[in-house]
Amino acid sequence: MHADRNDKLRVLFLCTGNSCRSQMAEGWARALRSDCIEAYSAGTDPHGMNRLAIRAMAEAGVDISMHSSKRPEQIGVEFDVVVTVCDSAHESCPYFAGARVVHVGFDDPPRLAKGAASDDEAMPHYRRVRDEIRQFVERLPDAVRAR
Repeated sequence: MHADRNDKLRVLFLCTGNSCRSQMAEGWARALRSDCIEAYSAGTDPHGMNRLAIRAMAEAGVDISMHSSKRPEQIGVEFDVVVTVCDSAHESCPYFAGARVVHVGFDDPPRLAKGAASDDEAMPHYRRVRDEIRQFVERLPDAVRAR
């Protein structure tokens, strides 16, 4: 781990589209753990922000509306930890020199909400996953340092 950055963990949250789960994780890490995590998110095949993910995070008081979808190489930093938040990203995770890869597969809210008749009907899926990601992010620094 890099100790030259005030002992903050440089964490990349990686998913396929970098539109929902990884963005939520970055938002939570910045909002809740900026004292010990330098957070980023990216996707193996980024395709734009998900408006319902933005809405779900806003409901919880975290603004991710200015985030953008990107590939890991567009960030241009070395990571201590790469957290894959979906199975697809875990299976196709690129190599990150010196980084520990941690996999935590969260459900995909857009897939869960596919049959929803309205945004309001879709939102419970986004809220559940948002809250699960929050719980994970709250524990992340201690869990990684304990290993």
